[in-house]
Amino acid sequence: MLDISRDWLASYARFVKEFGDVVYLRLAHVPIILLVHPRDIERVLVTDSANFTKSADYRALATVLGKGLLTSEGEFWRRQRGLIQPAFRRENILTYAPVMTQAAERMLSSWPDGSRRNIHLDFMRVTLDIVARCLFGAQVSDAAERVGKAMEIVTDRFVLDASAALLFPFNVRDIFALQKRRAIHELDNIINGIIRERRASHESRSDLLDALLTVRDADGKPMREEQLRDELMTLFLAGHETTAIALSWTCFLLAQHPAIEAKLVAELQTLLGGRTPAIEDLPRLRYTEMVLKESMRLYPAVWGLGRRAIAECELGGYRIPAGTNVFMFQWFTQHDPRFFSDPERFDPERWREDPVRSGKIPRFAYFPFGGGPRVCVGASFAMIEATLLLAMIQQKFHLHLVPGKRVEPVGTVTLRPKHGIHVTAHRRPCNP
Repeated sequence: MLDISRDWLASYARFVKEFGDVVYLRLAHVPIILLVHPRDIERVLVTDSANFTKSADYRALATVLGKGLLTSEGEFWRRQRGLIQPAFRRENILTYAPVMTQAAERMLSSWPDGSRRNIHLDFMRVTLDIVARCLFGAQVSDAAERVGKAMEIVTDRFVLDASAALLFPFNVRDIFALQKRRAIHELDNIINGIIRERRASHESRSDLLDALLTVRDADGKPMREEQLRDELMTLFLAGHETTAIALSWTCFLLAQHPAIEAKLVAELQTLLGGRTPAIEDLPRLRYTEMVLKESMRLYPAVWGLGRRAIAECELGGYRIPAGTNVFMFQWFTQHDPRFFSDPERFDPERWREDPVRSGKIPRFAYFPFGGGPRVCVGASFAMIEATLLLAMIQQKFHLHLVPGKRVEPVGTVTLRPKHGIHVTAHRRPCNP
């Protein structure tokens, strides 16, 4: 238990390497199963999904997100998902593209040629701005630093909080976690400020916040203030961090692979010729999408998923008792040599054709957005946003890693670069 609390990734990797596709362990009195094979993962997430709820460690997220879409269950979750899903339909997401590219333009215009940047922080700020403007019609650029600091405090405690949630059936009070309470209070103030500003404006807008403010239940009652806060907090935080992390790791990989970077830049120059990408360009930016998919294979922003068995079941040929926590890790399965040849190599060509449709890999050998009924509601939003932003960044700048700056993945809520990703940003010459 001490080893796991120090480093989830390293400990679980050791267990999987030694014991294979189904690993059983106990944290004190708590039974845990680690699953690696896509066949078993598909059974949990899709085939037998009704027999699984969120694993106990999600209660650690609930202290920040409340009963939002990520942490809620059952009929309540289905109702909330139905309310939020329309905002993420592809036809609605496409209307957000100008907001995404304008935000990226503002970010890039603030990068002097030759400047040193922690691009992870830059990407966290710009994606925060995008999700606030697209979904809530709010401007939060002045709050980006406050959100970043608050999120760092909360995520730094996640391993400790998640361990407590697994070990105890009740919520352990954060008597000594003064910094965490202050961080959550800061996030609450930002979210509640967005709600207050919208109510005071008396404006009707066709965005997600409007939908949540105007919805009524069967008795004609509006969504409770607490629930409104929880849904906004979930989408506000989850809706920007995963995309920022995907962009950070992608630029980190490109900086180490000049041939792949050159091929990407050639595509951008040919198709865009220096102009800002638009929605109609997305189907043609094939290599850009391939680069992103391969980056998310190697460094999935969401590195693991947890479920808990409601009733006894069978997984991988073993009897799984009711109440067992089941963990599935993109971090391991997506690096498995059985499904990806030379799995540590950054090779966007793996995605030249769909490897699932062609039968090269099983369906859940690659699942950066989860799967089944609870697949990430914002998956399309994230891919469109990441594609547009990556195209703009790489078309304008070559990013050179700063020597001596360590880049290390750390598994907290997400797979963050522990010390950031520090680069020198060199402006590319304009197209002739």
